[in-house]
Amino acid sequence: MAMVKLNEIAQSRSGDKGNTINIGVFAPNQAIYHVLLTKLTTNTVKVHFSGLVKGKVTRYEMPNILAVNFVLTEALDGGGSSSLRLDNLGKCFGSNMLRMEIEVDDELLIDL
Repeated sequence: MAMVKLNEIAQSRSGDKGNTINIGVFAPNQAIYHVLLTKLTTNTVKVHFSGLVKGKVTRYEMPNILAVNFVLTEALDGGGSSSLRLDNLGKCFGSNMLRMEIEVDDELLIDL
């Protein structure tokens, strides 16, 4: 088993609307998608964004495109126009998500 950052095995896309962030994480194949389903829970994502996301984290599975979508509420300190954060937009959260480290079987990393 190896500890890898998500950016080594997946891609992401994110955005915001008001005080809510949407993050999609995309797997390159079915085996990695299964790993994402196992390792990327609402709790692990909430912990990863500890201190930034004050609301609920909801997960949606999209097996037809090998993706997991997360909706994070109360995540931008009020939203783009009212937040005092230096970076108050959700588009950066996709990159931040890819910094999360998870454990993956070594054999799944061979073909990536």
